[in-house]
Amino acid sequence: MTQDITRTDWTREEIAALFDLPFDELMWEAQGVHRRHHARGEVQLCTLLSIKTGGCVEDCGYCSQSKSADSGLKATKLMDVRAVLQAAAQAKDSGSQRFCMGAAWRNPKERDMPAIVEMIEGVRQMGMETCMTLGMLSKEQAQTLAVAGLDYYNHNIDTSPENYGNVITTRTFQERLDTLEEVRSAGINVCSGGILGMGENRADRVGFIHALATLPEHPGSVPINALVPVKGTVLGDMLADTPLAAIDDIEFVRTVAVARVTMPMSMIRLSAGRESMSDATQALCFMAGANSIFTGDKLLTTANAGDSKDAALFAKLGLKPMEGEEPMRMEAAE
Repeated sequence: MTQDITRTDWTREEIAALFDLPFDELMWEAQGVHRRHHARGEVQLCTLLSIKTGGCVEDCGYCSQSKSADSGLKATKLMDVRAVLQAAAQAKDSGSQRFCMGAAWRNPKERDMPAIVEMIEGVRQMGMETCMTLGMLSKEQAQTLAVAGLDYYNHNIDTSPENYGNVITTRTFQERLDTLEEVRSAGINVCSGGILGMGENRADRVGFIHALATLPEHPGSVPINALVPVKGTVLGDMLADTPLAAIDDIEFVRTVAVARVTMPMSMIRLSAGRESMSDATQALCFMAGANSIFTGDKLLTTANAGDSKDAALFAKLGLKPMEGEEPMRMEAAE
């Protein structure tokens, strides 16, 4: 099975068949797709900064920043632009290619847009890619971000359409898709993925990949997270004493591999949960086609592996930070 053509007409049956392949065959297929479209042995380094923490009115069951969570997290105001740019400069010095900024909002208020624009413009002037995640966007807000030069907008679908209501009730799956459409229409690259290990089953993971792989255009970046159960959140409390609910490492790698096969040009990013993965599991993820990570000691409000640990892992595996353009952006430019 060789998939050299980028498709958006995948069926759930085809994706389920990929999941069902013997592990070595799936890995072989994913590695072949990866090598045909991406630089070998290179992994993109990204840094994620929470520019506005806590107090979100959404009830996402995994999130410590929700007002409904009893996580002890205190809400903050939007960070000062200068502080954000200082953090971006430090990230660049540490080798990050992309700087991602996240705000715990249902949607940005108009009064905050000038500061957001200033952050985007300032980070771009440093020569870094920019990414924002601010919740739902109106058409006008998406256009404002596009004019400012935003490279990527992150808005995760989180899980399958069928499992979505078990995780979030304050925003529909369709509303997520609507925001992605506004982002695409404004000419901004889409970053969209989700979280594994939220009590979903294999069929949900098939549905999750299917929803992404059948978008009008594949996301330029697909972050794949493993749930970090935070005490005080709905899912954190529900799954805290049930370790068997955590996704199996091999199943996580399978999901990465299926994402690579079905979305050959996308950057597949290992995101939250990586700090608890063994070096061997991460190595399998890279073999399966993952080629982007969040580096640094923190991801929004949860711990991350850290720069020094990542450097040691890269040295062990013979990997190096990516310097060139992502394939989908190169293709668009041509």
